[in-house]
Amino acid sequence: MFSKIALTVLSFLAIVSAQQVGTLIAKTHPKLPWYKCTRSGGFHRRRHPRRQLALYPQHLGLHQLLYRPDLGQTLRPDGATCTTNCALDSAGYPGVHGVTTSSDALTLKFITKGANTNIGSRLYPLNSGSKYKLLKLLNQEFTFDVDVSNLPCGLNGALYFSRMDVDGGVAKHSTNKASAKYRTGYCDSRCPSDLKPTDGGANSFGWNGYSTDSNSGTGNYGACCNEMDIWGANKISAVYASHPRSVSGLSRCSDTVCGTSDCYGTVCDPNGCDFNSYRRGDMTFHGPGLKVDTTKKFTVVTQFISSDSTANGDLTEARQLQDHHPGLDSYDSITGAYCDAQKTAFGDTKQFQTKGGLTAMGKAAKNGMVLVLSIWDDHTVNMLWLDSTYPTDASASTPGVGRGTCATTS
Repeated sequence: MFSKIALTVLSFLAIVSAQQVGTLIAKTHPKLPWYKCTRSGGFHRRRHPRRQLALYPQHLGLHQLLYRPDLGQTLRPDGATCTTNCALDSAGYPGVHGVTTSSDALTLKFITKGANTNIGSRLYPLNSGSKYKLLKLLNQEFTFDVDVSNLPCGLNGALYFSRMDVDGGVAKHSTNKASAKYRTGYCDSRCPSDLKPTDGGANSFGWNGYSTDSNSGTGNYGACCNEMDIWGANKISAVYASHPRSVSGLSRCSDTVCGTSDCYGTVCDPNGCDFNSYRRGDMTFHGPGLKVDTTKKFTVVTQFISSDSTANGDLTEARQLQDHHPGLDSYDSITGAYCDAQKTAFGDTKQFQTKGGLTAMGKAAKNGMVLVLSIWDDHTVNMLWLDSTYPTDASASTPGVGRGTCATTS
């Protein structure tokens, strides 16, 4: 039912499996320009060279070894062997994965049907052939235009920052021959175990595929790191959130330490301190025909405010403005005080504070983070935490439970 659904991001921007380099498909990354604004001599916008975008499709390379028993038992009897024998190859961006660029716009389709069916995508900008583009966010603002008019309940068009290694993990792992060029080294605050390559090796041991998506599943290992979400949305609901980790950088987890039985049993804050206007009680802010009218393209600006107004201070506030009119008069803000009040009011676990809060997130932002852009669905709870009533056994009138108008069956 989602074959025509697409997310379009305009005016900026930047998909991965074992760690060897494949040669079956020619490596051709799509390109997109980005701009930097400065205030010297008056505000002006400077166009930077067109950045290559690297695609993380769940079913490249390693997919064949995970799902074909005739190959798998010989070439990947365990993760270490698969790391040696399995290779990452390039991606069929438009035809296979539904990823296209035109001028300064990037469009992502959720489902693309061909010889195989591809569901979702995740992309990162490259700074050079073998390294990701790191963005240092403190005392900066980040702006993009977005069109979510075709994105319904249950889907998430996301733009966020991850504390990934700039080289994709090559310096840490001698087994990684692929580098950022072939999209290695992804991590986020969920410590995801649905990654086929994870922190220097193949995640083939214990892999179980999803019944609803043959390209995805979970293995025994996950990859954890700080994550700053500045946009997670569809046309009904939107959220931005800070997900700290007390220690900056990427680490590998296994089994229950990845949060498989307790989402708070990890080194990260998976839920984060979030700002969803509907969840906070403003049901007229984001949606078709509302203050931010999601039937139209609009602009999102996120400001990362430091304690001393320089790039060397601590992160004290993440403020967001959204508007599709000339004046940006609607703004929201995440601060330490807000997060304390929110967790108390909603009865949420205070993992955000336990994992270091905005100070820990600020350290990652100061060191530099990799931009990630994706379109995805949620195999676990169908994105109800974004756009519906969640938990589903609680009343939508309970503070913090109602997150959007989508049905719990969506």
